[in-house]
Amino acid sequence: MITLIGKDLAKEGQEFVFLGPADECENCRFKSSCIGNLEPNRKYVVKEVKENEQNCPIHSQGKVIPVSVDLAPIDLLTTSKNIFEGSTFTYNAPDCDEKCDFHDLCFPDGLIENDKCIVLDNLGKHEGKCKKGYKLNKLTLGFVI
Repeated sequence: MITLIGKDLAKEGQEFVFLGPADECENCRFKSSCIGNLEPNRKYVVKEVKENEQNCPIHSQGKVIPVSVDLAPIDLLTTSKNIFEGSTFTYNAPDCDEKCDFHDLCFPDGLIENDKCIVLDNLGKHEGKCKKGYKLNKLTLGFVI
C-alpha cells in the first residue's frame, strides 16, 4: 500500500508503528493518501521509496515522500510449544504483569489481541530467564489477511 512518510524516515527497510493521526491531519488534502490506508497501532516496513515530496507541517523536515509499505514482521516470545514455521494461530497476550527485559517481545508493538498470525520463522528456545518461570520460544510472525 502507498502512504506518505516524513522525508527523514523514507528509507527502504525503515519500520514504524502508526499511532494514529495528528490533529493537523484532519483537514489536510493528503489525509486519504497519507493515513487513509494505515491502521493505528500497526507496525509497517517501507518497501520502496517513491518521488514527489510534499510539504507537511508535522514532520521534522517539513516534507513527506510517498512510500510503499507492508505490515512488518514481528518478533514474539511465546509459551506455545506446538508452533512450527508455516503454522497459523490467533494471538492472545500472555497472562503476565511483570515489567522485565523481555516485556517488549512478549507484548510487541504492532500485534493486537486476536490477530491471525503465521509463523515465518521459529527461532527456538529463548535463552533468557522469564520471571514467571515460563519456557519461551522466539518466533517471527507475519499476518494472515
